[in-house]
Amino acid sequence: MEEAVTKPTKKGGGRLCCICNKRRAALKRPKTLEQICRECFYEVFEEEIHRVIVDNQLFKSGERIAIGASGGKDSTVLACVLAELNRRHNYGLDLFLLSVDEGITGYRDDSLETVKRNEVQYGLPLKIVSYKDLYGWTMDEIVKMIGLKNNCTFCGVFRRQALDRGASLLKVDKVATGHNADDIAETVLLNILRGDIARLSRCTSIVTGEDGPIPRCKPFKYTYEKEIVMYAYFKRLDYFSTECIYSPNAYRGFAREFIKDLERIRPRAILDIIKSGEDFRISTSTKMPEQGTCERCGYISSQKWCKACVLLEGLNRGLPKMGIGRSSRGLNNDPKKDKDMKQRNGTKSIENKQCGSLDF
Repeated sequence: MEEAVTKPTKKGGGRLCCICNKRRAALKRPKTLEQICRECFYEVFEEEIHRVIVDNQLFKSGERIAIGASGGKDSTVLACVLAELNRRHNYGLDLFLLSVDEGITGYRDDSLETVKRNEVQYGLPLKIVSYKDLYGWTMDEIVKMIGLKNNCTFCGVFRRQALDRGASLLKVDKVATGHNADDIAETVLLNILRGDIARLSRCTSIVTGEDGPIPRCKPFKYTYEKEIVMYAYFKRLDYFSTECIYSPNAYRGFAREFIKDLERIRPRAILDIIKSGEDFRISTSTKMPEQGTCERCGYISSQKWCKACVLLEGLNRGLPKMGIGRSSRGLNNDPKKDKDMKQRNGTKSIENKQCGSLDF
């Protein structure tokens, strides 16, 4: 009579790692459901990110790379892993930490303290740029004026430009962000729900902004958020875990909950959504927005003024809702003033341009 085949276990109970078959399994990978030990998890986690970097040729030797650092789990793990892979595989990169201070008391000021500790822990120089210096407003001041609805619109637009401004000051070749697989799947769904064809066509790209002076890349494109949390936990990394106090009503939150529900039913759903986004083909007859530059500040824009300039104009006029929604009417209608502004901006370098904001 044949003996029943059982999976290897260690004396005293507990399943052995399915990779090394020596050490006790410490976790089940959310992506593959493999039960593995910590040491093998570190190895496969880092190796997968290395393969993404190499296969997509994200970096070239000698490049200066800014890591968008918020102090949260994603950017902290990204800084840790990139610093390690840069040493281990001799990428030849000069790495920097780049943080944006939105001016949110009790949230960003605390998280920046974490980033400052990361600067010492990983030996990476840190640059901080603030909304107050760039735009003359903090998010606390903006929320006080506009309320808790639509505040994420201001923050998202301003943060993108602030990262470009900081990257320009550091004179880097590329910005690496901690956007993970969950984030990208959420974005695919959001762009479908909004019918945003232009963004849908590029939201799964691992490198964006290649036609501008400072491209961005996402080494965590295929990395699950749960695995990033596990890596940070087991490695005992120093990161800030509090959610933004102004984000509970964010539209993205609904997509995030839906993604989590799908993942519980079928873990590969996240990668499947990303693959679907990659395979979307926009009809050649579809009219896409033409990219140009903002007449006021020179930032990339498909309209006369970029979104940041529209939002700032509304804030400075005491009409904060003026730039919300698809319409951006009601701007400065003084042609002479617009012409003077354009001429003044044309004589400034990318580092010195008044925000909102900056060539892209």
